[in-house]
Amino acid sequence: MRARDLAVEYETVSVDSDALEAAWLMAEHKLPGLLVVDERGEPKAVLPASQMIKVLVPSYVVEDPTLAAVVDEKHADRLCRALAGRRVGDCLPHEAAPPPIAGPDDTALEVAALMARLRSPLVAVTAAKGSHGEGGTQLLGVITASHLLHELLGAAGAPDTA
Repeated sequence: MRARDLAVEYETVSVDSDALEAAWLMAEHKLPGLLVVDERGEPKAVLPASQMIKVLVPSYVVEDPTLAAVVDEKHADRLCRALAGRRVGDCLPHEAAPPPIAGPDDTALEVAALMARLRSPLVAVTAAKGSHGEGGTQLLGVITASHLLHELLGAAGAPDTA
């Protein structure tokens, strides 16, 4: 199976998108992360849900997790306020790596190796625009780790439970 066959439509955001709306998008659709695209619609970064949670947690709690036990629920409920007025770009790590990108003809194993090597919850599948790629890239879709795992397990067949 090739990457083009595995890729599905997927929610994307730009670096200028509202961070709170992006968090809601992840939560409502139970996404492992979001693909961040630039102004041309080309993949720029992956914003994992875990990174968004890290933005919500005060830095003093990240540095000393024992402090989490002393923050009462009333204050914990206010964590999402940390996203108010912020952009997605503000939530990306300062040196965000480019997202993992697979070509349309990459095999499922090549995609799996890329995902494993970069520890990414998703891989963007792109193809060159134009006959010689001079027009940039076109996003064909995304392959998530759970979707890839489902496909690989399906190819292996269900375990014998007898």
